[in-house]
Amino acid sequence: MEVIEVNPQGVTSADVVVALPSLNEAASIGYPVSQADLGLTRHFPDRRAVIINVDNHSPDDTRTAFLSTPTKTPKIYLSTPPGVRGKGNNLRNLFGRAVELGAQAVVTVDADLTSIAPRWIKNLAEPLLAGCDFVCPLYVRHKFDGNVTNAIIYPMTRALFGRRIRQPVGGDFGFSGSMAAVFREGPGWNEVVADYGIDLWMSTVAMNSGRPVCQAVLGRPKIHRAAKSQTGHSPIFDQVVGTLFHLMEVYGGRWTKIRWSRPTAVTGLEMASGDRPPPVSADKAELHRSFMAGCEQYGPWWARALPDSLVAKLAEVEAMPLERFDFPTGLWVHVLFEFALAWRGQETAPEELIDSLWPLYCGKVLSYVLKTEWMSTHQAEEFIEEECRLFEESKPYLIERWT
Repeated sequence: MEVIEVNPQGVTSADVVVALPSLNEAASIGYPVSQADLGLTRHFPDRRAVIINVDNHSPDDTRTAFLSTPTKTPKIYLSTPPGVRGKGNNLRNLFGRAVELGAQAVVTVDADLTSIAPRWIKNLAEPLLAGCDFVCPLYVRHKFDGNVTNAIIYPMTRALFGRRIRQPVGGDFGFSGSMAAVFREGPGWNEVVADYGIDLWMSTVAMNSGRPVCQAVLGRPKIHRAAKSQTGHSPIFDQVVGTLFHLMEVYGGRWTKIRWSRPTAVTGLEMASGDRPPPVSADKAELHRSFMAGCEQYGPWWARALPDSLVAKLAEVEAMPLERFDFPTGLWVHVLFEFALAWRGQETAPEELIDSLWPLYCGKVLSYVLKTEWMSTHQAEEFIEEECRLFEESKPYLIERWT
């Protein structure tokens, strides 16, 4: 793929790279660029550094906004050709450029962040300079934030690949130059990975690379310029879940030999006084409506595609009124396992498969909200950990069906 580059200061090598993938972020990119510059000059003054904007040829002229932001650190602008979109395509350009620059540490942060602080750069980059190859973020999050991660991605990746990485789709990562080379040639690249699937793809490739992986506490909650919907069905859900099922096939020869998970090291444990998550509301009525509408629309498909015992249990859940609604964890585990098997079976179009999972996911989130709304954040986290253990205990069923 053609790469458009603007390198005003002629940078040819760097020890530490901070990259901001973007599409139409002219109004917001200046702040995270300034914070990245502060992080580099404050915490890595003796390292050669560069800030790179990996862009999708934004028509709002993100390039000018990026290059005109005052920094002490030199900057490079990289772009896909006109019409080529996707965060994954942006990061693929970054992987190649990081290898060419000889980078030891590469940090990526979203270009629309309003909560980024200089210590994010420090906490993501320091482990890389100490020998780690991939760093996942740990943010302070509200118990109702990140429901796709809580309900699907964290318990599934933990059970499958044997690593307890709490936020594998956090969006802000660190990776070494040698890991960038692995990503550049990484397995399982497809159109979905080239878009919203990239975060999970990177985490999964790293987990299966045999290289050192850790988590870094960033503390301050992750806040974007534009609020993200908590309940609406979006392409992000489709592509992240689709990437998960796709990578189960890519690494099927490995995860079927893994029995239990192990902890992943955590660094950067210091916290700031303002590190408190903003409130997140959950619309229980809307979640219930989405679940019930899905039962009506997809019930016949579930009856054909899922085991009879599972269909009968879903019918019991459907009959529950909102005030007593409960989607048992054991049922949810087997729903996800069966959908992964159906994905592998290729008997249903991937789009239809994921569409039909959405209302069941809404039911699971509703059940979680009802069970945890009076819990503290710590108690809700313990609840999720217990659910993850049930995923691991049930894994032999999935392995037997898969193999």
